Amino acid sequence: MGRGPSIAGRKGAEDARRGKVFTKIIREITVAARGGSDPAGNSRLRAAIDKALSANMTKETMDRAVKRGAGGDGNDDMSEIRYEGYGPGGVAILIDCLSDNTQRTVADVRHALNKHGGNLGTSGSVAFQFSRLGELILVTPNQADEEKVFELALDAGADDVQSEDGFSTVLCKPDHFEAVKKVLAQSKLKIERSDIVMRPQNYAVVTAEIGETLSDLIDWLEDMDDVQAVYHNGELQA
Repeated sequence: MGRGPSIAGRKGAEDARRGKVFTKIIREITVAARGGSDPAGNSRLRAAIDKALSANMTKETMDRAVKRGAGGDGNDDMSEIRYEGYGPGGVAILIDCLSDNTQRTVADVRHALNKHGGNLGTSGSVAFQFSRLGELILVTPNQADEEKVFELALDAGADDVQSEDGFSTVLCKPDHFEAVKKVLAQSKLKIERSDIVMRPQNYAVVTAEIGETLSDLIDWLEDMDDVQAVYHNGELQA
């Protein structure tokens, strides 16, 4: 019988994953701070700091990233790039990146797509299939919680609430995101995840085999240092 990974090995892997998460969040804070170092007047920075707090990042680390982005601690050379392409089964994919070397990043993204039966598209080739929306996912284990989220979210300016399998997804316009989030945060219900996302308008149904390849591709992309977020319209066949 083979032996599983040692405690030290598991801890090393967890530390590596945590390090990648921190690197991505620091980059996000740095770029967001270009729009102003005060989170009260910079919603993007406020959202990035919320992510940092959820990941237990220290205030000192956050402050350094803000100073760098705002120009107080050297020049920031990160570029924001969105790549569009297709994955296995013709699934539409958006890949948001922050990079200090765009030639390296595009080569890595193209390689990942090609290796999984996809290809890199031109700008605008798939973005029209997605809408930019605020998305909040809350834990709602019973019908009373679902109804509470529904009422609070819609009163706060949300456009839609979808509940399934113990979770409720709240969708709103980006301009309403902070107001909706504030109301829901005060409700004492657990917010599992909240962000401004690119949400597909329609889904492409794929087989289990293609779904597995797609999942491998998403994992590959998300593991890349330069990739901040990956969105796709693939849906597993029922």
